Amino acid sequence: MSPQQILETYGPRESMEYDVVIVGAGPAGLSAAIRLKQLAAAKGAEVSVVVLEKGSEPGAHILSGAVMDPRSMTELFPDWKEKGAPLNQPVSGDDVLILRQDSAARTPDFFVPECMHNEGNYVISLGSVTKWLGEQAEALGVEIFPGFAAAEVLYDDKGAVRGVATGNLGIGKDGEPHDGFQLGMELLGKYTLFAEGARGHLGKQLIAKYQLDAGRDPQSYAIGIKELWEIPAEKAKPGRVVHTAGWPMDNETYGGGFLYHLEGNKVTLGFVVGLDYKNPWLSPFEEMQRWKTHPSIRAHIEGGKRIGYGARAITAGGILSLPKTVFPGGALIGCDAGFLNASRIKGSHAAMKTGMLCAEAAFDALQAGRSHDELSAFPQAFEKSWLHEELERSRNFKQWFKKGFVVGSLMTGIEQWLLPKLGIKTPPWTIHREKADHLYLKPAEECTPISYPKPDGKLTFDRLSSVFISNTNHEENQPAHLTLKDEGVPVAINLIRYAGPESRYCPAGVYEFVKNEDNSDRLQINAQNCVHCKTCDIKDPTQNIVWVTPEGGGGPNYAGM
Repeated sequence: MSPQQILETYGPRESMEYDVVIVGAGPAGLSAAIRLKQLAAAKGAEVSVVVLEKGSEPGAHILSGAVMDPRSMTELFPDWKEKGAPLNQPVSGDDVLILRQDSAARTPDFFVPECMHNEGNYVISLGSVTKWLGEQAEALGVEIFPGFAAAEVLYDDKGAVRGVATGNLGIGKDGEPHDGFQLGMELLGKYTLFAEGARGHLGKQLIAKYQLDAGRDPQSYAIGIKELWEIPAEKAKPGRVVHTAGWPMDNETYGGGFLYHLEGNKVTLGFVVGLDYKNPWLSPFEEMQRWKTHPSIRAHIEGGKRIGYGARAITAGGILSLPKTVFPGGALIGCDAGFLNASRIKGSHAAMKTGMLCAEAAFDALQAGRSHDELSAFPQAFEKSWLHEELERSRNFKQWFKKGFVVGSLMTGIEQWLLPKLGIKTPPWTIHREKADHLYLKPAEECTPISYPKPDGKLTFDRLSSVFISNTNHEENQPAHLTLKDEGVPVAINLIRYAGPESRYCPAGVYEFVKNEDNSDRLQINAQNCVHCKTCDIKDPTQNIVWVTPEGGGGPNYAGM
């Protein structure tokens, strides 16, 4: 049965009404919810707020480096230390390394651009911080529904967003309801805020429907692949922050590594690859494994044990790719819009700030008796904020690196190091981006295949053992949430022209080409492995793969990540 047939047969759906509906219990969504309740308490007003979260709990699907700038946290909770926010490990020092295959050059502190300095920041588990934010939100009266995926945007007869519907539960692989069937419900709000993270499923639809990206540069993404290690006590350097550029990336490919020492003899490390890479033979997962073998990285973790793994797309286009953030009935906040600052490798402070700014606009609108219109005060407040100034300063960062590592490094040095020393806050020039990430991929025959070493099971690993420690699980008897517009395209185009890049860019082994009995090829989709990184939805050269929401509660369950 189609979703419409199911609704006609088993409907209507139950509905619940709120002042504000928020999709996504990440830093942006929870900060918005908290700020709404804080403002209501200060004014003696009542504002009902609900947050939907597709993960099993707030923080379950959150993945980030992470070094956190506490500025937004301090604005939201000036007493966050007394309240026990898990920002426990201050940064104790920075190393910015330029890697060659067997050597490294440390950039002298004096020449490190301001954006890469981390004095006053904290090495954190963003999942733990998000879980704590969820507790604060609930204490203020916010309703949080974990395990419920917002699957559909609901519109009124004037075309304004009036809320969302959660996905149906208990639909079998054949598309038919089974014994555990439960119809989704409607969450209706005067305003609906979308905080799904990078490449949000509903956010993508809203951008297209309202043409929110008209006149903006195409969005740019990267994939971040992360591991969590427990290391011998004698190797621990709590608060040490390491960033690397260069090897194993070639001069034409954007990417780099990070390694952060947490408290408790733990190290979080990972590798970021821009999804505008050209060579279809490239595998971000294998590049990350290869990067760990460099002497400068190996020295931190050798003799330790890997205890966590995950991957997530990163919205990296910056302010030039930022869509219009408001539309009738709602707004995009956090990485659903793309507020991450790629030059600082930081997004959580930006996500929190946008959630707070949007909440303030929504609260004022509610107090004025408004609903289902545009929260124009949100983008106006953003343009006057410190966040806008920060993102303006780094607006050319990703674009320069499209011109190669040498040009990118030189111009970042000029814009982020030299100009500030000359008293110039923002660069007097703008470099625009012209095409989306998936359009950069070249035919396989035009590129050199890459031979990756086999994993040793101690320092380097394969995909399946990695997915295992991400605690990823989906109810097996449900329709695949990785869908194809045309089932013939993967073999007829992707395999023949690009050598099947989905088998390499996916960090979870979801896609593999297998032989049929007649020796013909077909694409096998192992949706059970999906860690919800959204890379396939972004990088598929034919844009034939569409990621849709699985049943709520499925996916990874990151612990300490």
